[in-house]
Amino acid sequence: MHTPAAADSLSPTPSAHNTWRLAEWLLLLECAAPRPNIDHVASLLQNSVTWPVLLERAEDHAVVPLLAGSVKNLDEALVPPEVRVGLREASRAHTVFTLHLIAQLFQVLERFAETGLEILVTKGPALSVRCYGDSGMRQYSDLDLIIREVDIRRATRILLNIGYQPRVPLTAIDANKIPGEYAFRKSGTHVLVEFHTERTFRYHPRPLQIEKLFERSAYVVIDGREVPVLSLEDELVLICVHGAKHFWQRLMWIADVAALISRQPLNWDRALAVASEVGAQRILHLGLCLAADLLDAELPAHLKAAVQSDRTVAKLAAQIESRLVHPEFHGIGILQRAAFRVQMRGGLVPGLVYLLRLSLTPTEEDWSPEEEGNRSALMDAISRPVRLAKKHSRRSSK
Repeated sequence: MHTPAAADSLSPTPSAHNTWRLAEWLLLLECAAPRPNIDHVASLLQNSVTWPVLLERAEDHAVVPLLAGSVKNLDEALVPPEVRVGLREASRAHTVFTLHLIAQLFQVLERFAETGLEILVTKGPALSVRCYGDSGMRQYSDLDLIIREVDIRRATRILLNIGYQPRVPLTAIDANKIPGEYAFRKSGTHVLVEFHTERTFRYHPRPLQIEKLFERSAYVVIDGREVPVLSLEDELVLICVHGAKHFWQRLMWIADVAALISRQPLNWDRALAVASEVGAQRILHLGLCLAADLLDAELPAHLKAAVQSDRTVAKLAAQIESRLVHPEFHGIGILQRAAFRVQMRGGLVPGLVYLLRLSLTPTEEDWSPEEEGNRSALMDAISRPVRLAKKHSRRSSK
């Protein structure tokens, strides 16, 4: 398992909110690996692990179920009773919430089937089953569904009829406004459903050909029911794009990549072709590099050579790993964000075009309140870089 070069300089006491110690970091890496070495987990637990730090960081990185699964059968002397009880209760609560989400998923799928609208499930419980063999082993809080943009108005009506409230109103849809995602909250609950279309997948460097997603689709069995999902190769590229969108700031996203490529029979030629379709070759390579470096995921020899030969990928992976270990020292300012976007595209000119498109394509955060259908697209586009500059300047100054 990869050990950060600067790990021995970590603070010996967990006084700061974001501070890691070496033992806690290595322990979470082991628990998040596709094939955790339980003997190594036990050995690390003997090295003065500070449980409050470990639990807090596991929550930050959304890997609490993986931690709980790795330590539940260890010797009782290695895990304090209160920690064992807390993890058991957290696992139970997550399981209950997951079952509730899945019930809502089945209801949505049934309503779509009744109206003849096609839909695909991504991430959430479907990815959890594919990666970990259990719909509750992945820490997620919403349902991500893929539909065609032409169907979004009908989809909104369907969810309104079963008690969901849209974040994006019909007036905005009618005005051809495109949000980051079409989010819906179930009235009186914490259930969140997000629709994604070919137009909301803006972090794909080239436009997504959504008809190909439906042509290549597959099925996953969740609680005894077949659920329509992306092909393995499309799912892999999508979760790598999602991780890159968020600068790989959570270990869970890397764990998903490592688990998917380790436990599923991917067609690597098809995966590379899918990445090429949307200009995400380097994005895919970076996700694979992180999975191999941090979590010992195995890559085919020819692909490993291609990933290792990309010096930009190696540089970016080192930066990401350093931020994961030392988050308190590595805020991501607006210039760092811009540079990352450019490098993810591959090539200076394509990278600048990619950055410009992301910077000038407004989402619902850029729309003027109460004016979703009135303000011009140009004004929304102009407001976006100004908002982003203010937002990320504040973050980098903290």
